Amino acid sequence: MTDFAWPIILIVNAVLVLLFGVLFLWKMHKEKKSGYPFNDERTTKIKGKAAIGTYYINLAFMISLALFIIFGTEFLALPELEAGWAIISIMLVSGISYGLLTLYYSRKGDL
Repeated sequence: MTDFAWPIILIVNAVLVLLFGVLFLWKMHKEKKSGYPFNDERTTKIKGKAAIGTYYINLAFMISLALFIIFGTEFLALPELEAGWAIISIMLVSGISYGLLTLYYSRKGDL
């Protein structure tokens, strides 16, 4: 992971963060202008349930990752997992699980 061109990656990340920020502010402005509230009680409840579910999924994933690292290197002679890849996998699991749980709870009729 150390042979990447970090300045290019940092510039791309900054552009992506700026783009998502502009899109988020544009969406907020558009909904406010049309008269719809940005957060109502249902969306707050959906986001809360998705966040709690994401927390438990991340907790289980991190425990299983720690056990894999411990038992894989000590007993099964597997190569060590680099910290960068572990952090990337945790961030991916976190983002994907929150998105999927939010989608699931928003499509579910009764909360």
